[in-house]
Amino acid sequence: MAGRMVLGSAALAGLVRPASTPGSTAPHQTLPVLPELAGLLPRRGLRRGSTVAVGRPGHGGSTSLMLALLVEASRAGSWCAVVGMPALGAAAAAELGIALERLALVPHPGPEWATVVAALIDGVDVVVVAVPDTVSASVADRLAARARQRGCVLVPYGRWAGADLTLHVLRGRWDGLGQGRGRLRRREVTISARGRGAAVRPREIRVWLPGDRPAEAAAPASPPAPAPTSPGPTGPAPTPDPALVGPGGRRASLTVIRTR
Repeated sequence: MAGRMVLGSAALAGLVRPASTPGSTAPHQTLPVLPELAGLLPRRGLRRGSTVAVGRPGHGGSTSLMLALLVEASRAGSWCAVVGMPALGAAAAAELGIALERLALVPHPGPEWATVVAALIDGVDVVVVAVPDTVSASVADRLAARARQRGCVLVPYGRWAGADLTLHVLRGRWDGLGQGRGRLRRREVTISARGRGAAVRPREIRVWLPGDRPAEAAAPASPPAPAPTSPGPTGPAPTPDPALVGPGGRRASLTVIRTR
């Protein structure tokens, strides 16, 4: 099922549930994240009411990191919304493991984007917003305060002053090409986390996106299955490494190489 496309105010009103009363959303409750990302977050999850920014949009791996933040919360039953990213494909989200039946896409929020985000905050668990070129401090503060009050996790995708935690993809390199042949298969990236309060101490991890890892770094695999007695004309089909495959046959969203 494709992610729900929200194109108008009527559709938006139908998606958002009635706003909770202040204080009833368990502000210290956390939404789960992939185990590989848990070490970057102060409570090893997405704390309700917090603002977690993903910086450097357009930098290799930033979009995959943003989507990876949503995977476990989505699987656990939380609704997620992505605002202002018309190029985001539902297929990419599904490959990482996001439950598309609980994903709302608002590709073109228009000039009143802050109003759209505020409405989503009232009724969606995690709201990702592509940050426009200029955002006033008052708008940023107002949306962060609303998320705090409603128990929503606000995820600005771009530069956002005052975030509780900011994740950056610092650098990366592609893997897969040999001596003039082959194809790009995976990207090694370094992700840093820095924030305030419990997140003031910077942290870094190195991961493979979208979850492949080189043979020398792979976890031990199960013993290979016996080859079929009557292989087809192209030989037996390769057995996927269970260390690289997630639930339902999906590849793991990312794979940790090193933490610091």
